[in-house]
This record gives sequence, structure tokens and C-alpha cells, in this order.
Amino acid sequence: MRSDAEMEVGIAALGRERGGLVIGDDIFMAVHYRTAISATARNNVPAIAFMPQFGEDGGLMAYNSVITDQFRGAAGYAGRILHGEKPSDLPVQMPAKFSMIINLKTAKAFGLNISPGLLATADEVIE
Repeated sequence: MRSDAEMEVGIAALGRERGGLVIGDDIFMAVHYRTAISATARNNVPAIAFMPQFGEDGGLMAYNSVITDQFRGAAGYAGRILHGEKPSDLPVQMPAKFSMIINLKTAKAFGLNISPGLLATADEVIE
């Protein structure tokens, strides 16, 4: 997508098809996520995004790795490299901590019932 208008058209089409949406983690969505929230609400399209602000600001759900842990890991790598280790010798690290936000106000507006099991695993539930 390259514009809010393209996003609106795509989300409206999903609404007609009764589909859902997974919103990727990229610069466009980081800037335009509020358009996605309003378009998904207008078109009754449940969506999950990778940015916490999506769930906090009215989107249905957000699920992502905890960014502060990623920064700590990157700082540790930088320190090891500055002390002479070769970057190619360092192991690949995967995120270990994740965060899930569920917006129950939005779920109710969509007519969705979120299972108690899923709610129990959420780090934040917005009521």
C-alpha cells in the first residue's frame, strides 16, 4: 500500500468478503495505523497488528515482541563486537518475550466473544 486511500479500498473489500486482517510491521503502517483502525471499524474487519499502539488506540488486537528486550540484545551484540568478536561468529537471537493486547471494546463492537483462555494470556485487556 502506498496511501490511505489504497488502504481504505483494501479494507472495504475485506469487509465485503467477511475477512480479517493481519497488519505487518513496516514504516507505512507505523505512520498510518490510525487509518487502519478507523477503516477496520467502519468495515467490520477484525485485525491484529504488530504495534502495541494499534490495540491501545482502538484496534482489536496487538501482538509483538517486547522491543526493549530487543534493544538490550542489540546493545549486548554491539559491546561484543567492540571488544573484538566477529559479527559472523555471534549467534542469531530470537525474541524471548512477547506482549499481547486485546481491546474488548472493539471486540464488542464487532460482535466477537473472546475466549477466557485467550484473555487470560493477554498482557493487557482494554475494557
